[in-house]
Amino acid sequence: MRQWQQRHWRERTKAERVELQSVVTWYTTTWFFSLCWLALPLAGGLQRRPVPLAVGALLLVVGALQCAEANRLTRSVLDHYLGRAPLPPGALRPAAVLLGAALGLTLALAALHAAGPVAVRLAIGASLLPFGLLYGLVVPVRRFLRRFAVLAVVLMAAFGWTGQDLARIALVGVLTVFGGLFSLLACRCGAWTLSVLWEAERAREVETRLAVAEERLRFGRDLHDVMGRNLAVIALKSELAVQLARRGRPEAVDQMIEVQRIAQESQREVRDVVRGYREADLGAEIAGAQGVLSAAGIACAVRGRTGGLDTEVQSTLGWVVREATTNVLRHGDAAQCDIALARDEGRVVLTVENDGASDTAAGGGSGLAGLRERLSAVGGTLRAGPAGGDVFRVVAEVPLSVEEVTA
Repeated sequence: MRQWQQRHWRERTKAERVELQSVVTWYTTTWFFSLCWLALPLAGGLQRRPVPLAVGALLLVVGALQCAEANRLTRSVLDHYLGRAPLPPGALRPAAVLLGAALGLTLALAALHAAGPVAVRLAIGASLLPFGLLYGLVVPVRRFLRRFAVLAVVLMAAFGWTGQDLARIALVGVLTVFGGLFSLLACRCGAWTLSVLWEAERAREVETRLAVAEERLRFGRDLHDVMGRNLAVIALKSELAVQLARRGRPEAVDQMIEVQRIAQESQREVRDVVRGYREADLGAEIAGAQGVLSAAGIACAVRGRTGGLDTEVQSTLGWVVREATTNVLRHGDAAQCDIALARDEGRVVLTVENDGASDTAAGGGSGLAGLRERLSAVGGTLRAGPAGGDVFRVVAEVPLSVEEVTA
């Protein structure tokens, strides 16, 4: 069970984790304040008479229903605030009715003098919080403040009717304003943080897609440069061969032989382009990774030289750099990524590490398995995993030939 929970947590992006944590915090906050500001004060300050006990018990039931309703609507109002889905009309009506019931029962306790003044005022705060957490994400801030100010005036007038003195009436107004401001700050600050994180998440995804699109454009340009001229020549010579064949000229055969030669040459050149794309130069891959990471706001430091390595070794290590960079961009939340290349006792060691350990580890499964297959084909090994703190490290080792060792 614990391993499943860890995997479930690691599979989430940073924004998803913060959102889950915020929602759970909102869930627990309503119950916590209902317990501390409503249940415990009533248990200690409620008179032990039938009517006060009945009103107090009913108030506790309404408070629990308020918390349950707030938990039920938290996701909906958050989606509304983040622009994911509109809130259905009248969605907050049950929560508003429960708020009115809770305030009415609190007023009844005050009118019956069935509970201490502190318990009554805390009950007002406990009643306002579940509704305020929802309402603060639905309406603009100014409208929220205006309506809570009106509510404070109404409650002060209502509690004045119960015979409270001016000091207690003023405290009712102060507590109402405090409850409204507290619930507004609690919901708005968390929701605003989530909106910023999701915007950063979308920006990171856009940067990753742009990097992929740029690579595709580069490949398309290379292919166009290779094939464009040759296809034009093939078209012209084929047309010439058709004209000569129609006239019965023997030169048509020579033109078709030339078309065949150009087609074979084009096939070879396309194969070279594809091979260059699939077997990328290690230096070019490191330079490209540094550029893409820098564009994504991730500092990238490179150490070591790539000269003197065999083409196959460079190609394999180039794939390691490409896959590690992709994992950092797609799954990590790194601020620094270091790439180091070193030679040690007949082996070349490529190290790529970043400070986004938990997130980078989440997405490296199939990609890292493919890299291990590529490295095993040249006698190499791959190690990947957390390296202490928030560091995630990928280490690829490939044996060197005699010529490479002495280079």
